[in-house]
Amino acid sequence: MPEEIATRVAYGEALLELGRRNRDVVVLDADLSGSTKTKLFAEEFPHRFFNMGVAEQNMMAVAAGLAHAGKLPFASTFAIFAAGRAWEVVRQSIAYSATNVKIVASHGGVTVGPDGGSHQAIEDLALMRILPNMIVIVPADGVEMKKAVEAVAQIQGPCYVRGGRIKSPVIFDDSYDFKVGKGVCLRGGKDVTLAACGIMVHQALAAAEKLASERIYAEVLNLSTIKPLDEELLVESAAKTGCVVTCEEHLVNGGLGGACAEALSERYPVPLERIGVRDTFGVSGHPSELLEYFGLMPADIIDAAHRVISRKP
Repeated sequence: MPEEIATRVAYGEALLELGRRNRDVVVLDADLSGSTKTKLFAEEFPHRFFNMGVAEQNMMAVAAGLAHAGKLPFASTFAIFAAGRAWEVVRQSIAYSATNVKIVASHGGVTVGPDGGSHQAIEDLALMRILPNMIVIVPADGVEMKKAVEAVAQIQGPCYVRGGRIKSPVIFDDSYDFKVGKGVCLRGGKDVTLAACGIMVHQALAAAEKLASERIYAEVLNLSTIKPLDEELLVESAAKTGCVVTCEEHLVNGGLGGACAEALSERYPVPLERIGVRDTFGVSGHPSELLEYFGLMPADIIDAAHRVISRKP
């Protein structure tokens, strides 16, 4: 079995290492440091950590102020609060002025589990992607999360990085060269492109393995940067395979599926199927049950691959 780690845990570890090297790094949390794993930073650097309480809008405004004062702020809470409750302040105080704030949110998607629809952020990528100046990243595993944290720390301007609650299989090793705005092809193929982000990258790889037993060869892309999307890689793959399936733990509208649909319709129209949550809110349940309930399993990706292949000219 592959090693498993939650991306939120990897974030906490990466933040601690970054804080040891850069004294300008400051961390803000909305009374959830145990869950977001910013507590690791708080324990070692208590004077550079700010628990803002259940006041997410204020947290984002303070983070903006710290950035204008020359600090490098990382602001964390659950994705539903970072992208939802605080959205207006993120727009006005961070994105509008291209302020150097890094928002790293945990508990994205339906795998939050029993907390239910009120806490399952399935709209956050759309809300953040629509903001000018905002970079949006959904790491596929713990290694990519650590690399993403290091990368956004070097970028001037606002970034939104989404992590998850549950452990997920490790796909990459330490040699992986993550670049903001660049996807990677994890498996070559000629019959269908599976473009995924977050935990759905593992699901897409599993689907590709089963499709290969049917002599259907799927190309698997990890498009972890939702904005700016690696349109060149996507179009190149679509030109090779002639059809695309997008896979995300998010509503099919506005996230990776929306971004790919927009890019392909403008640059290289091909048949497209989108795997994701469809016009509904989350429900309470075990994460594995919810992945099945919302059609986010390898079997669902395989079915979508069959459908989209049948639509090719």
